[in-house]
Amino acid sequence: MRQQPVYSGRQAGVAVITALLLTTLAITIVASLFWQQQVQVRSIENQRMQLQKKWILRGAIDWARLILREDGKQSANVDHLGEPWAVTLADTRLDQYVENGRAEGEDSDATLSGQVSDAQAMFNLNNLATDGIVDPRELAVFARLLTNLRLDPQLAEPVATMVAKTQARVAAAPGSSTAESGTGKTSSDESFPEVQFLRFTQIDDLLAVSGFNTEMLNRLKTAVTVLPRKTSINVNTTTAEVLAARIEGLSMSDAAMMIASRDRAYFLTVDDFKRRFDDKTKTVTDKDVSVYTHFFIVNGKVKMNRSALDVSALIERAEGSTSTMPVTTTVLWVREN
Repeated sequence: MRQQPVYSGRQAGVAVITALLLTTLAITIVASLFWQQQVQVRSIENQRMQLQKKWILRGAIDWARLILREDGKQSANVDHLGEPWAVTLADTRLDQYVENGRAEGEDSDATLSGQVSDAQAMFNLNNLATDGIVDPRELAVFARLLTNLRLDPQLAEPVATMVAKTQARVAAAPGSSTAESGTGKTSSDESFPEVQFLRFTQIDDLLAVSGFNTEMLNRLKTAVTVLPRKTSINVNTTTAEVLAARIEGLSMSDAAMMIASRDRAYFLTVDDFKRRFDDKTKTVTDKDVSVYTHFFIVNGKVKMNRSALDVSALIERAEGSTSTMPVTTTVLWVREN
């Protein structure tokens, strides 16, 4: 008879170790597959939630546009903080409107909050220059504003210079000694075109100006903005710091008094504003202040479970050229904060 092989203790140990290694390898492969599947599921879930948040905020911006259009129809000559658009939307639960993958009967954590603010309540950096030339009057306004905000007023000049460099210059008349207005560039220099800087589009662009930092920008964001064209200050919505800067010779205490008067009864017209404070508004022109606004900023935030999306949008409102033309609102940009 054929004798069966006899395994030694060493061979048995190797077999056990091999079996353990194979088992460990199999478990590792299975665990890796489960982990990859979980990652894919979580990625798809995050993408879905992100898309839901974007659609919610898009709807919120459209709703804000509707409110601003209706406000323009009802009160085309004045905007103030007592109107519906100025009411802040506190955290509002969206349980009935958002499907976030939870079991039936469970509440979601989806909430929406937001606010519409008057962009013309702030100083517009694009006021500092026109056609590439610094406006000395607006430069003085910005310097006073920096002082009111306890910042260095000497920073106003480099900002104005930078804003001027970002604007296109008006070509000089044929036969003149300069190729561009206000540049001092002679005809012999035409082969060396001046560098065109990117236009200012947001407050964060001030970081390109020497002397500014993030902390300073955070203080400026409540008083300074960047709008597509030159604008006036809405005295019905502005702050004491901006108002005192806008009106030459006006102290902070006088500006606070004007704000208190406005809070009791908003200004119906620019003439109404001047009449109430005729001794302090002699230097004010219709280009300096207004009671109507064309630009609004919409801030919206959606929280959904473990994530949030915070955006801001700039909306321009334009009244119709005739009584039969409708008021229109246009979204100029949308940015994530």
